[in-house]
Amino acid sequence: MRHVAVIGSGPAGYYTAEGCQKQFGDAVRVDIIDRLPVPYGLIRTGVAPDHQSIKGVSRRYEATALSDNVRFVGNVTVGKDVTIPELLELYDAVVLATGAPHDRALGIAGDDLPGVIGSAAFVGWYNGHPDFAGLAPPLHGPGAVVVGAGNVALDVARILAKTQDEFGGSDIVGHALAHLGDHTIDTVTILARRGPHEIAMTPKELGELGHLVRAVPLVNPADLPPPEADAALEPGLRKSVAHLRDFATRTHDKPIRVVFDFFAIPVAIEGDGRVERVIVERTQIEDGRAIGTGETYAIPAGLVVSCIGYRTPPLDGVPYDDRLGRFANENGRIAPGLYAVGWARRGPTGTIGTNRPDGFMIAEHIAADVPEDAAKPGRAALDALFAARGVDVVTFRDWQRIDEAEIAHARTGSPREKFTAVDEMLAARSPG
Repeated sequence: MRHVAVIGSGPAGYYTAEGCQKQFGDAVRVDIIDRLPVPYGLIRTGVAPDHQSIKGVSRRYEATALSDNVRFVGNVTVGKDVTIPELLELYDAVVLATGAPHDRALGIAGDDLPGVIGSAAFVGWYNGHPDFAGLAPPLHGPGAVVVGAGNVALDVARILAKTQDEFGGSDIVGHALAHLGDHTIDTVTILARRGPHEIAMTPKELGELGHLVRAVPLVNPADLPPPEADAALEPGLRKSVAHLRDFATRTHDKPIRVVFDFFAIPVAIEGDGRVERVIVERTQIEDGRAIGTGETYAIPAGLVVSCIGYRTPPLDGVPYDDRLGRFANENGRIAPGLYAVGWARRGPTGTIGTNRPDGFMIAEHIAADVPEDAAKPGRAALDALFAARGVDVVTFRDWQRIDEAEIAHARTGSPREKFTAVDEMLAARSPG
């Protein structure tokens, strides 16, 4: 019997558990440990609330969680309630699936002004993450600037531009919905340091911008390459650029503009005690790199959301690659018995589905590294340790009660109203 501890209950964590089941059958026990009392990581707190079909993948993880040899161990903070060295003593393999929940800093003057928010915080706020429930971003300035050229930037822009009615069917949390309904922003500017052919935006997400009730997406035709240049693009990117070409034909006929500002990088953020404007430098592409031209201009804004990537937080005693913002590893192996998977292994790249082969690869590593007759005690010893320390562990059955309570408290048309405080989640475990 092999005993495996997985730290993190997002896609990478559950795919690792699934991979271990496929690799070892009944001869494995997997404990999935998470800091929050609720599972699924970025499926719950990162995927946009109006993308419910994507969140449906959690049903696959639920099937894994309900199997006899996998369990959820929620409300446990690794480093406080139990350490990595302790887990390595108890388990044959410890897999870090902690994701990359921390924002990369912009690293420019003024990026610490009130009103500058990282996308992890902003997305966490409207998705009900307990760490960001009290964020209350400033939404009463003339404009917002979103920095980045990927789908997260599109999510942020779309959420800012939607009407209250357009959130029907979503699970955006009530406090964010009310706050967004009161905003006065009339221009959302998306800054991309390179051009339309270098975006990381997918066609579906771009297409959604073209159907908003009160917002129109706008692209400067001069930023687009000649149409014949699109032929060399891979099909998905070609479809994305086709949307941008359509946006270049739109007119400003709605109350809110979503402006794509290509070949532009922020170089400073200014304001008297808060964000008031973003200083932007025009760029040009040299050898595939965006190089500043020295031409600058200002964009009025009371909110700046930085969508430029994420970092995995370090853990005591675990080798860390500060340059790449992830755990130092060789193809997922960190040290004997210690592994990294998903964004914690490779950095914040890939889709949800990318984590499946990643998790299965780690299961194969464990099979190669850990003998069949491994004799570490696993979950029984962990339970004894938690009992001695008074750790209040949340089980998957507890989560199901929390889930039922969220569904029961949903506003009309919404699938759920998430609890945004840990104590509320813990209280919801009790029936009735």
